[in-house]
Amino acid sequence: MNGNELRSRRPSPAWPATSATVDEGLATRRIIDELLPERLERLRKVTGLPIALGGTTRHGSAGLHLVLDRLTGNSGDALRGLVVQPGKGLGGCVLRSRSPFRVNDYASTMAITHEYDPAVRQEGLTSVFAVPVLVRGEVRGVLYGAVRAGNPIGDRTVRSALVVAEQLQSDVEGRLRRDPGHVATRSRGALAELAALIRDTTDPQLRTRLERIQADLTGETSRAEPTASLAPREIDVLRLAEVGASNLEIAARLGLSLETVKAYLRSAMRKLEVHNRTAAAHQARLNGLL
Repeated sequence: MNGNELRSRRPSPAWPATSATVDEGLATRRIIDELLPERLERLRKVTGLPIALGGTTRHGSAGLHLVLDRLTGNSGDALRGLVVQPGKGLGGCVLRSRSPFRVNDYASTMAITHEYDPAVRQEGLTSVFAVPVLVRGEVRGVLYGAVRAGNPIGDRTVRSALVVAEQLQSDVEGRLRRDPGHVATRSRGALAELAALIRDTTDPQLRTRLERIQADLTGETSRAEPTASLAPREIDVLRLAEVGASNLEIAARLGLSLETVKAYLRSAMRKLEVHNRTAAAHQARLNGLL
């Protein structure tokens, strides 16, 4: 992923909604809504950025979407209540790819669509990043950070934001496990539906994700096949690619030649059975390799 260049990805297959997944979605949204104000302040503190915002995902008639309803450091309410659709704008790229994205010249970038420009212009934002909050493999929220000056947002800032998002994920999942109201998601009917999805899917990556969720719900060891192993340098390259570094930046940071960086990326993509660097970084994170 390059800060000013996004590659299109085929969205993952939609999961059929069940009463269990609906209950889990509502419980997750409630917890994130409760924690978001403090986490956005934390995001501003660790990144030094003047504005942070975020929201939770919802399922509607048009499918998954994000509602931005938590803001801190904002000068107005142009962004409050903004509904972000998958594939639209910066946040829409995060919904679709489940990966972090950033742009360092929002107004002129061709890497994203510009449906939400009026609200962004009213707030005066120039450089913006967005990172997903993944709960049990699904994007349940998105955190944004932005500046109003012309300064770009660096890799370290995005990495700090990822730490905040991962801490929020951990806290949400811990609360879900302790929440008595979440017991319904462990019902035998829901687990039977999940087992049917695992049995029927022909997508090996989706099957692996579903089996991880099944193992988390039942407390049993996942039956997923062992994940691909990556060489240490392949992991180093993917970590930098995940936060938007170009191949040249990765080469300079790691003291490698450009061709060597490309070779590591090709090798990692082959092992992870994906076709671009963004998907490779995403799959490596899902596999616990990053």
